[in-house]
Amino acid sequence: MDGSMFIGTWWSLVPPLLAIVLALVTKEVYSSLFIGVAMGALLYTGFHPWNAFVALFDIMKNSMNLNILIFDVLLGMIIVLMSKSGGSAAYGKWAGNKIKSKKSAMLATTGLGVLIFVDDYFNCLTVGSVMRPVTDRYKVSRAKLAYIIDATAAPVCIIAPISSWAAAVNSYVPDDAGITGFQLFLSTIPYNLYAILTLVMVVFIIMTGLDFGLMKIHERNAARGDLFTSGGEEFDQVKDEEISANGKVIDLVLPVLVLIVSAIGAMIYTGFLGGATDIVTAFSGCDAETSLIFATMITVFFMLILYLPRKVVTFKGFMDSFVEGFKMMIPAIAILIFAWSLKGMGDALEISTFVKNIVGSNTSASVILPAILFVVAVFLSFSTGTSWGTFAILVPIAIAMFPGSENLQMMIISVSAVLAGAVCGDHVSPISDTTVMSSAGAQSNHINHVTTQMQYAAVVAVISFIGYIIAGFVHIWWVVLGISLILLLLTLTVIKKITSSKEEETKAGA
Repeated sequence: MDGSMFIGTWWSLVPPLLAIVLALVTKEVYSSLFIGVAMGALLYTGFHPWNAFVALFDIMKNSMNLNILIFDVLLGMIIVLMSKSGGSAAYGKWAGNKIKSKKSAMLATTGLGVLIFVDDYFNCLTVGSVMRPVTDRYKVSRAKLAYIIDATAAPVCIIAPISSWAAAVNSYVPDDAGITGFQLFLSTIPYNLYAILTLVMVVFIIMTGLDFGLMKIHERNAARGDLFTSGGEEFDQVKDEEISANGKVIDLVLPVLVLIVSAIGAMIYTGFLGGATDIVTAFSGCDAETSLIFATMITVFFMLILYLPRKVVTFKGFMDSFVEGFKMMIPAIAILIFAWSLKGMGDALEISTFVKNIVGSNTSASVILPAILFVVAVFLSFSTGTSWGTFAILVPIAIAMFPGSENLQMMIISVSAVLAGAVCGDHVSPISDTTVMSSAGAQSNHINHVTTQMQYAAVVAVISFIGYIIAGFVHIWWVVLGISLILLLLTLTVIKKITSSKEEETKAGA
């Protein structure tokens, strides 16, 4: 059998969809992802066993991003050192004196997530490690913590001009688009409905105490002392870390500051190395991955100087933290490798060709095209687990559909829909690297995080879809955003009333 008959067709969607369905049904991620990758190899080679075996490992090898793996390991080391030094515990005690309620603990987590906008990986793991002791104290479920982390990672990065995401989007804009990549990115921010509405929803949920669906079960269990509901045993080794009694808040705060400053500084420097003439263009053309590795290495050396002279951590303990950080990140790294392999299989099977054909057949209805592109981007990002890959496929298509200055506003709206849809799909996909990182940062069972977050994200996704239908007719950002915000708040208010009435009925029945 010839494998070419499966390439560029709907068959190219089978591997990621199979992996997703298996993950949701079996509650086991590793085997689901592997089966998806293996199915992709079989389709790619026309079900030739040996060729499929060779293709599987070739694509797996070529799909891995070593820079991200190095960054993850070094960040894992930093997290372990923060814990060993007693910095996280000291911050927890300090925050416990300042933060007096569950609501303020969640708001502080949200605020920190918004402030760390440079990169979503950095955001997920840093916010989780810093705020976990505080949220644990006030009995916030790990699933809820993971949701807050995830909702303030990619959605913040995609509307932050100074971020690795802005740099990525900039790189996907063709030279003949009639607008620079960075200018286009800035123009898309007010139309990025999913990102903005997600942040509003997080604040609304925290302020009103609204919980619904599976998240309500997790929060109810957390109030009884069970923060995990299920899957907590996989984080036992992290709980047993030896913690120094000499730790202070600065042992946590200073490394985080050094990490942020060195990351931003390295991004600016690599941007200028690439030929930039000012800070804005430097950020848009930076080498984000190399900059993040540099920042983590600088932070590790800084922690060495900060901890050892004060005997907060022994030299042996310091070096052991590298291995311990590696161990802590192994589950996330394993999922990342499989997820990347699945993305590589999607590329080999030419998912992009299939999507281009689908989108191309719907170009006639231009006013509803932003909504169509949003749905396609959600589907593609969900299936592949990558928002950046979705950007690369769909952003050039969206730009090509509206050439010329007279179509500039529709082009901006369409690109915004692609960016929003990609973040939405990435947000709810169990094979997304940012979803994995959020689970790791919160130390939440991955499937618990996926299933609870999916229901919350679905509400925002539906409102965003309606918003992009409106945007196709009304090319005024504040009108589109205003209507979308009103619809979201009304929807959440109705959900709250329904859940409250059900609780009252349950109490009355008991």
